[in-house]
Amino acid sequence: MTDKPRYRLLTGPDDHAFCVRVSEALDEGYELYGSPAITHDGDRVIVAQAVVLKRG
Repeated sequence: MTDKPRYRLLTGPDDHAFCVRVSEALDEGYELYGSPAITHDGDRVIVAQAVVLKRG
């Protein structure tokens, strides 16, 4: 059994650091779930990506 949550929602500014966080989640065994969401907070673009832990 793992202590990792099966579902995570990663959010943040659309920048290199966000891409690294998503890439790290994929390296940890997560898969992308659904399409990314994107919005604007008045100053910057904010993105969200759901990931789920692979079973098996």
